[in-house]
Amino acid sequence: MRTLFIGVDGGGTSTRCVVATEAGRIAGRGNGAGANILSAADPGGSLRAALGQALEGLVPGQVAGGVFALAGAESARERAESLVAGAWHACGLPGRPEIVPDPLAAFAGATEESSGTVLIAGTGAVAARVTGRRLARRIDGHGWLLGDDGSGVWIGRRAVRAVLAALDGRTGPTAMLSPVTAAVTAQEATAAAVVAAADSEEAAMTTQRVVRAVHEGLAHAGPAWLGRLAPAVETAARGGDAAALEILGEAADRLVATTRSLGPGHGPLVLAGSLLTQPTLLAAKVRGVFGGDVITARDNAAGAAALALRTVAPDAAGAHRALIA
Repeated sequence: MRTLFIGVDGGGTSTRCVVATEAGRIAGRGNGAGANILSAADPGGSLRAALGQALEGLVPGQVAGGVFALAGAESARERAESLVAGAWHACGLPGRPEIVPDPLAAFAGATEESSGTVLIAGTGAVAARVTGRRLARRIDGHGWLLGDDGSGVWIGRRAVRAVLAALDGRTGPTAMLSPVTAAVTAQEATAAAVVAAADSEEAAMTTQRVVRAVHEGLAHAGPAWLGRLAPAVETAARGGDAAALEILGEAADRLVATTRSLGPGHGPLVLAGSLLTQPTLLAAKVRGVFGGDVITARDNAAGAAALALRTVAPDAAGAHRALIA
């Protein structure tokens, strides 16, 4: 009978689940919406969806352990434990899974090394020092309202502020005006009208629509929704837009400062999160500071599964490597 291990990576935008064998082979995968405990609209539903999909065709009784790496879990531990237990038992799984800080899964999803540093920039942002596969220290990751400097949500907030400043006439025009206005109002026609409008009264009305739409988006989809504006900033910056370049430059500076606040450490530096693992301008700026001694995260959910496997077989380096290859 096969022994299976489950790893779950729950971020602000998406949830991914991996079911792995003790040999390091992936037996199942599942996906769901965001599961950030602090900001996702329905983290419990996302966890159930990802788990259920990953377990299709498998025997729940063969699962020997699981690790859930959930953004926001450290700030809302009791709620995180309740949601994870509910999803776990709803899928008929035995025992009790472990909840770990999401930087641990990101680090384990990139390397089988036991110690090093990880910087995550996706919907949220955090830097952490990992020692012996345990979180020794973390910087930021305080959520969209109080921190997450340089994250996708941080970039989205700055983009909306830049667009509002342009509409108010406090700054010059920006190429972010049309795509950001279209994204927050979900009306391409409105965005096109704003760009063409010279009437100050019409611009003021559009400013009010943008503000209202942002607050409605936050109410219905949570703050992770603002992170969807980051690609518009990337596109504008690649076109040379000064406001967009300034936003990405400051985001990179903040991420670098967050990482350096950890002090000197040993082991690799892992870059994780969609903003740093994709070929973005932000990733290039951050890499330019830290040089070539950087590893890009591969699969955080597989990293969580590797952590689950190592709780039973601490020396399973080969299976760990196979999982994240």
